[in-house]
Amino acid sequence: MANNDGTGEASGSDIQAVDRVGQICSLFGPHTTELTAAEVAERLGLNRTTAYRYCASMVTAGILDRGPRRSTFVLGGLMLQLGIHALSRRRVTEVAPPHLAELSAAVRMTAVLSLWGARGPVVTLVEEDRTRSAVVTVRAGTGLDATAAQTRVFLAHLTDERAFGWMTEGSTSAQRAELEAAVYTARRSGYCIASQSGGVFTAAAPVFDEYGIAATVGLLGADPDADLSADSPIITALLRTTTALSNELRGRPDGSTDDHSEL
Repeated sequence: MANNDGTGEASGSDIQAVDRVGQICSLFGPHTTELTAAEVAERLGLNRTTAYRYCASMVTAGILDRGPRRSTFVLGGLMLQLGIHALSRRRVTEVAPPHLAELSAAVRMTAVLSLWGARGPVVTLVEEDRTRSAVVTVRAGTGLDATAAQTRVFLAHLTDERAFGWMTEGSTSAQRAELEAAVYTARRSGYCIASQSGGVFTAAAPVFDEYGIAATVGLLGADPDADLSADSPIITALLRTTTALSNELRGRPDGSTDDHSEL
């Protein structure tokens, strides 16, 4: 993707190529570990020859590898290396595990930490309730949609105005209005509760560092009689956990914090 205009700036074609590489990478996830060029073409609206050329070039760069099945591609070693480096820079992933374990044990629910990815939240750490034989859980690496409580908490505190647009692409006006109301409530109350399919509910709250929202912590449950009022044991434990994490990330063991409620 060389630039030949002599200005030292990326050309329009260079930028488009970088954007296309990002789109191809974003197609992969916990439920999509390999893709053919034909599948890439279909999902991105490309012709198959163009899709194959991109995938083949990405193999050469280490971004993709050839998959175990014929004509398939998987994320490559470079992506693994960059992912490890990116996570290592997020201090919250280092300090969160004992907090998640304590929270999960206290409320007997699955506790989840999510980070904001390229265009939405991604589940990063999962602590399942080990006292139950059957649990409600989610895989690390799962991207969360606009219905997730953790997504709504992120939108309540992110300063990037594009985030709401990314999470509502293809949504109806009614869906956008419902999301706006949920985001407003999450911003004012400091947490969010959302109902999922199959009777599952999620509750989530933000974790802050000195730069703003760093992550969200969520709880997954399926008890229809669970008390989720503001002063309930579940919400109290959730907010106690996110406050402790925020204090630790800011380096304030005395419990003092900055007010990010209006971010």
